[in-house]
Amino acid sequence: MPSKREQVIEAVGALVRGALPKATFYRNEVKQKTIPINGYVNVDDGDPGEPEVTLNPTTWIYEHEMPVEVAANATKTVKAEARLDAMLQAIGTAVAADRTLGGLCDYLQVGAASTEPLTAEGAPVSRLAVVAIVAVYGTTDPLN
Repeated sequence: MPSKREQVIEAVGALVRGALPKATFYRNEVKQKTIPINGYVNVDDGDPGEPEVTLNPTTWIYEHEMPVEVAANATKTVKAEARLDAMLQAIGTAVAADRTLGGLCDYLQVGAASTEPLTAEGAPVSRLAVVAIVAVYGTTDPLN
């Protein structure tokens, strides 16, 4: 059975894939050179940070931050900014609908997006956003 950390990362990936079923999904990939027609999303494992520890029973409580990159190209009829905004809204809606990842974590939240252009000379106009999804969860063993 995967560790609690891995279960949470996989559940966040599944949540994002469900929110953006047409986008190409990656995990822990470097920034893509080309953006597929329906955009892409990359969920990074991130950093669980320093846990708080409670005793009796001993429990490590993490606020695990996972960066999620979302990218979109402009089309002939829709600007890259509008496509990216729709993708980000879909992720926000999915997080709001399942703040515990089906009971796997205590709370799931998403931060504000930071955006940047990705356009290279001669390429379609594109935008990239990075959002942090933070999962708060506890485990009785930090490695399992």
